[in-house]
Amino acid sequence: MRAYQVVEPDGIEAIQQVELEIPTPGDREILVKMKACSLNFRDLLVANGGYVRNDIRPMIPVSDGAGEVVSVGKGVTGFKAGDRVIGNFFQHWIEGSMGDAGLTSALGGAINGVLADYFILHEDGTVKIPDYLSYAEAATLPCAATTAWHALVHAGGIKAGDTILLLGTGGVSIFGLQLAKAMGAEVIITSSSDEKLERARGLGADHTINYKDCPDWEQEVLAITQGKGVNNVLEVGGAGTFEKSVASVGVNGTVSVIGILTGMDSPTMSLMTIFNLLHIQGVYVGSVEMLKEMVALMEQHQLHPVIDRTYAFSDAMQAYQQLAAAGHFGKLVIENDQ
Repeated sequence: MRAYQVVEPDGIEAIQQVELEIPTPGDREILVKMKACSLNFRDLLVANGGYVRNDIRPMIPVSDGAGEVVSVGKGVTGFKAGDRVIGNFFQHWIEGSMGDAGLTSALGGAINGVLADYFILHEDGTVKIPDYLSYAEAATLPCAATTAWHALVHAGGIKAGDTILLLGTGGVSIFGLQLAKAMGAEVIITSSSDEKLERARGLGADHTINYKDCPDWEQEVLAITQGKGVNNVLEVGGAGTFEKSVASVGVNGTVSVIGILTGMDSPTMSLMTIFNLLHIQGVYVGSVEMLKEMVALMEQHQLHPVIDRTYAFSDAMQAYQQLAAAGHFGKLVIENDQ
């Protein structure tokens, strides 16, 4: 089979396309023919060797893959050949709190991922794709969508009427917009592009802020909320945005710390964290239970993921380059061209 491997931690250019044997599923494992996969910012970190627990090389990258079950190993009872499936980001975080087994089971990081013609999933870490979604759409769900669900529901306890702040228009934020609106929340979203903000309004965003034109965007958030602040901010920026995010959240609100798009420095602690009794919650994708909950809500509301652009498998490095350029709106997808 064709596969891509991270051989050295030297960035996108060091990722190599190779020929490997098709893997054989072991006990309670499933062999899946990859139909589509999608990229996340985390995949750039893996390629650069800066990702926690990424200590195996050569390694097949990318966590988010959708495909058709080809065969199943001994003991598999819930899936059969022909089923349409996706794999949870953490193959061994099934429900409840994260444990050591979960932390060391991240696809495309701690274990081989899905950027190959075939990949292996564990039965417990596999979820069926709703009929209304294409393979390309389903491939966008395991990391970004589940992260947004974790932040909104499990960390933030979202309820109808809440106000949610989203930073930028990448995968997590756009899924956050779609999910929050489906659950009856009001959404504020930021971007440096008026065109992207217009597209976000088309998806239901109630308020938009161009942070390039409005560098003190936290003040605009407070003005929009009449000084109360938001209930939850999906903080994907890191050190460069953390203080502004904290200043945007109201009393007893949540800062869901997700990403490090502005750099890997530690954010500065703010006294507002104490004065406003804020909940600062790290969000690291989610469990199989969370993925299933999120998929059920998406099916109920017939939500379709937003795909910016699709690439052929043979053009996967172009997809990586587009991801690094950070000009996309929503998700970048790689489809199997064989």
